[in-house]
Amino acid sequence: MKNRLILVLVFALVVSAGASVLIYRLVAAQLAGHASQPTNHVLVAARNLVAGDLIKEGDVTVANWGGAIPQGAELKPEDAIGRGVIEPIYAGEPIVESRIAAKGAGAGLAAIIPAGMRAVAVRVNDVAGVAGFVTPGMRVDILVAGNPPGGSSVGTQTKVLLQNIEVLSAGQDIQKDAEGKPISVPVVNLLVTPEQAEVLSLASNEARIQMVLRNPTDKDKAKTRGTALAYLFNGVDGMPGAEEPKKRVVKSGVSPRRVTETAAKAPAPPPVIPVTVEVIQGTHRTEAKFAVKNPAADGTATETKQ
Repeated sequence: MKNRLILVLVFALVVSAGASVLIYRLVAAQLAGHASQPTNHVLVAARNLVAGDLIKEGDVTVANWGGAIPQGAELKPEDAIGRGVIEPIYAGEPIVESRIAAKGAGAGLAAIIPAGMRAVAVRVNDVAGVAGFVTPGMRVDILVAGNPPGGSSVGTQTKVLLQNIEVLSAGQDIQKDAEGKPISVPVVNLLVTPEQAEVLSLASNEARIQMVLRNPTDKDKAKTRGTALAYLFNGVDGMPGAEEPKKRVVKSGVSPRRVTETAAKAPAPPPVIPVTVEVIQGTHRTEAKFAVKNPAADGTATETKQ
């Protein structure tokens, strides 16, 4: 009995030792495989870089990068120093070609304008600029108000001119305020297409414009009818085409007073006069009831049920 127990224990020890050796070899081989992989070197940001910054020598550093190199990543500091930042780059992120301006383009506002787009400067006041809350990166709608050429029977008109327009800069600052406080600025630069630049330039010089803040995640374009001064007093919703209270229509040549007098002189309907007739037949006695309608006119009578 003891010999059998000893054999079982020895067999268990041998099996566990073999399993441990096998696991050790597998783990060691896997670690050796990772250690044998070459480490790449890429250029990364040494600090947070915001759009419009000019990359300087202390803003980037070469760091080890395990795995595949990101597409378009810069490898040497001289490839990025002196170029402007188009999109924000956070500390430790690789410097890629698509997020910095072309060589010689410099930094500032011009460097962050995408190809095919334009930056239009619009002069605003506290009201038109949403009391200073229009900051870089915000999205706004543009309202225009004025009198159309040739005059208008409804007065001053206003409508949504452009929608979902990105704000590039407020005043001379292309960055947001570090403390998040609103700053009143006289000029706002908007990112628009060349066609929108023509419309916005004409509207800002010939009419009054106002900016309306919108949620940056709201990409839908609203379909509006515009409004005018005359529609503000229609008693419904201030919009054109709204239903107005129905007015009494009087035929041409007849005054309202004449219509009222004619209605007053119209004869009232004749009253219904009940008539009871007693009929005696021998010893039997019955009654019949009648309703006489306008007896003066036709003398007709209608029998009703008893």
